[in-house]
Amino acid sequence: MVQKYQSPVRVYKYPFELVMAAYEKRFPTCPQIPVFLGSEVLGESRSADGAVHVVERSCRLRVDAPRLLRKIAGVEHVVFVQKNVLNWRERTLLIEAHNETFASRVVVKENCSYSVHPENEDWTCFEQSASLDIRSFFGFENTLEKIAMKQYTANVKRGKEVIEHYLKELISQGTSHIPRWTPAPVREEDARSQPGSRQAEGTLRALGPASEAVGTDGDKLDADYIQRCLGQLTPMQESCLIQLRLWLQETHRGKIPKDEHILRFLRARDFHLDKAREMLCQSLSWRKQHQVDVLLQTWRPPALLEEFYAGGWHYQDIDGRPLYILRLGQMDTKGLMKAVGEEALLQHVLSVNEEGQKRCEGNTKQFGRPISSWTCLLDLEGLNMRHLWRPGVKALLRMIQVVEDNYPETLGRLLIVRAPRVFPVLWTLVSPFINENTRQKFLIYSGSNYQGPGGLVDYLDKEVIPDFLGGESVCNVPEGGLVPKSLYLTEEEQEQADQLRQWSETYHSASVLRGAPHEVALEILEGESVITWDFDILRGDVVFSLYHTKQALKPGPREPGARASGQLVDKGWVLGTDYSRVEAPLVCREGESIQGSHVTRWPGVYLLQWQVHSPPGSMACSLPGDVLTALHSPGPRCKLLYYCEVLASEDFRWVGPGQGGLALQCWAWRPPGAPGLCPSGGPVPPGWAQQGFEEPWSGPLSRRACPPHEALQEAGCTWPWEGGAGGPPGGRVETGRAGRPAPV
Repeated sequence: MVQKYQSPVRVYKYPFELVMAAYEKRFPTCPQIPVFLGSEVLGESRSADGAVHVVERSCRLRVDAPRLLRKIAGVEHVVFVQKNVLNWRERTLLIEAHNETFASRVVVKENCSYSVHPENEDWTCFEQSASLDIRSFFGFENTLEKIAMKQYTANVKRGKEVIEHYLKELISQGTSHIPRWTPAPVREEDARSQPGSRQAEGTLRALGPASEAVGTDGDKLDADYIQRCLGQLTPMQESCLIQLRLWLQETHRGKIPKDEHILRFLRARDFHLDKAREMLCQSLSWRKQHQVDVLLQTWRPPALLEEFYAGGWHYQDIDGRPLYILRLGQMDTKGLMKAVGEEALLQHVLSVNEEGQKRCEGNTKQFGRPISSWTCLLDLEGLNMRHLWRPGVKALLRMIQVVEDNYPETLGRLLIVRAPRVFPVLWTLVSPFINENTRQKFLIYSGSNYQGPGGLVDYLDKEVIPDFLGGESVCNVPEGGLVPKSLYLTEEEQEQADQLRQWSETYHSASVLRGAPHEVALEILEGESVITWDFDILRGDVVFSLYHTKQALKPGPREPGARASGQLVDKGWVLGTDYSRVEAPLVCREGESIQGSHVTRWPGVYLLQWQVHSPPGSMACSLPGDVLTALHSPGPRCKLLYYCEVLASEDFRWVGPGQGGLALQCWAWRPPGAPGLCPSGGPVPPGWAQQGFEEPWSGPLSRRACPPHEALQEAGCTWPWEGGAGGPPGGRVETGRAGRPAPV
């Protein structure tokens, strides 16, 4: 594969003649470039009027490579042939160079040019391009390619510094101005007597007009612009940007993306040029198909979105990035989807991203430094299982995918505050769809850990922290809230939006009869897996319960993780002996939407059960009855839509504080007078093992270190405990400090 390099236009704020004097000081040797061992002139010629000066040199460069590679190659230095054509009339210098050593195995070509700045004749521009083609090199092709490109880019940077050094040296010696070349009268016989003049003129004609060779196109990028508006880039990163930009100018029909937008795609693909080109092309097609370029002019969010979508822009962070606040915990995602539809929500998310890019450009001009990404402050207070409504999660995953594909590297930092206990479940669902580079930008705080040193004050000025987080700034972001059902789309409107079909593909429907509950069996092979459920009660009232058993079910054996549904519990089973209840019964009313999760403690079969709710005083079946009897009975029928899923323990993995992970809000009960116990480890007081603690408690926080569900219920508190009043009598609760989520 041929490796290519293309430099930006580098500008010396000195006249061309003075720069040429500095350039000539590099020969025959240059102590400022250690790898340059020296040079000798192979040939030299001038035009009749002295305007064109051609010099051909042989240059020796030291091989900066591992000793073994030098020994195999049998050389300590390589020879390059360089041809310089200096045109004083046009004020240009064209340089061509190629390798002479190993020319049959390795082909290196370089082209450089010095020319007058198109807008300031007292400045000088420099451009450089090169290609490397390693055909064969004793089996070390890849190694040599990496060494050569690394050394070449290092010398590129050093080359400009050397010219600057010699310019300052000339000025210090009193040479600050060199007159421009002017033609002198030349007699024809004198011209014929100079044997090199025709050769110099022939070389100039072969190279073509200097202006075309140099290419003083005003649309080219210069190094100062890159540093000022795009940030500090390595020579190879600059080269990738220029090559991709040039390719777009030559092949793309339509508006060329802005440089900072192109750079985002290069960063997203670690400056792999082909991968970035493919990603950018797909995004440009997507933008054209959906007319995203005019979205900010054409999109007007519905009034309902403006009222209930709890997100908005709010000043900037401490680094000058635009700050977007999203109060997801206060937002009724299910209500919004049912009221405006998924497509309207996606359009709104895209408009936020488009506005973010626009604000980055404004902040770059305002603060005088490159700002290409924004910060998002995500407040999760109020997040609960309702937010895990499966169509909503699917829509979220789709939006994440669209943003990842078309707005890469636009998120500079994500500050997640007040993460509740349900957050690990949500994170496990969405994290596989988030790019690893993006995940590294997440900072997660649970409880009140965002307050004080190490919290928001490290990333936001105190005057910017919103008032609802204890700051001084009045935040005008909508507070969200439940969307009234009266504002929901009708079934016909939902069908037109294709939402009903998508939701029916996600959910299963079931009818529940008196005495004939509906049950779903999930086989769990290891503890600490997470069962999640989501169901809507369409008709009647039901009681939802979760059971565990190690007994074989009626349908017979299944593959691990497989599920069966219907009436599965044998009517001869005894509760407490053959199977046990692991979640307290929950009465669910008609029209309600229920979401929940359970962390399994034991392997075996877990049963999700829905049965008809019997009002007090009516006959109730504590155990499943005969299905035929239920069918012929006049009792009511209930109908529901449900979805359930198992998150395996290897996917639901979190490491403790200080290890780059998120502590799961596990709690430690400190009875009066008990010895100290910190979440990072330490001895367990006597008797605590009976309450579910491991002894000793060491290592990162885990769910195994927490008391079991039953013990907490007896103590009168919820699980996992999240701090505050209502903990076990006589003691207090300690929670783990949040950190970063471990990759899933």
